[in-house]
Amino acid sequence: MASAGGNSGWTQLRQQVRSLESQTESSLHTYSQFSATSSIPLKPSEEEKQTEKKLEELLSKRENIIQKLTRILDSDPNLTASAVKQNNLALLREKYEEHRRDMSRLKVQLNHARDRVNLMAHVRQDINAHRAGGDGAEGGLTGEAAEAEYMLGERSRIDNSHDMVDSVLSQAYAVNENFGLQRETLTNINRRITLAASQVPGINTLIGRISSKKRRDGIIMGSFIAMCFLVFWFFL
Repeated sequence: MASAGGNSGWTQLRQQVRSLESQTESSLHTYSQFSATSSIPLKPSEEEKQTEKKLEELLSKRENIIQKLTRILDSDPNLTASAVKQNNLALLREKYEEHRRDMSRLKVQLNHARDRVNLMAHVRQDINAHRAGGDGAEGGLTGEAAEAEYMLGERSRIDNSHDMVDSVLSQAYAVNENFGLQRETLTNINRRITLAASQVPGINTLIGRISSKKRRDGIIMGSFIAMCFLVFWFFL
């Protein structure tokens, strides 16, 4: 009965996290549109704030459910079924980490896009201020405008370099997280194999006999070497 209840709880929680995955993907698509628009506002809109808040809530719910699934799996006595569940849980966790990275990447893109808009707005204001000054040095004004445009281009190239670095770092973090997931999966598998071996009748007795035989062989070999050394020393 406990196993049936555990399976029911597992199935229900797994369906919930799958539903949350679909909602997260839809919200990520909506969130990505804010940085793709040609007229990004200087400050986050209310819709952008609500979308970001919704994404945080969805990811938090998924993390909590994954933790519950982990606890159910750890208490599952059915080793054959738990091996399948272990694989399912690894996939759910991997998808969660992927969506978490996507959100972080989109937030960085939004911040960079908004910084560029702010910079361009300030540069245009400076250019307009110089042109409206009317100090009589038209050639000097043109030089100021050219310098401002050059600085704007330099900032754009720096932002592109930052984007490239962020992309490389994101890939490195992803590889590191995958290694962590694989290590955790292997640890769980090893633990369950050890648990299964300990439940096999007579396995502990067999392991004890093997250990005793190894100790006995070690004592015999040590005694033989000591005797050879004494004989050698006596006839030397």
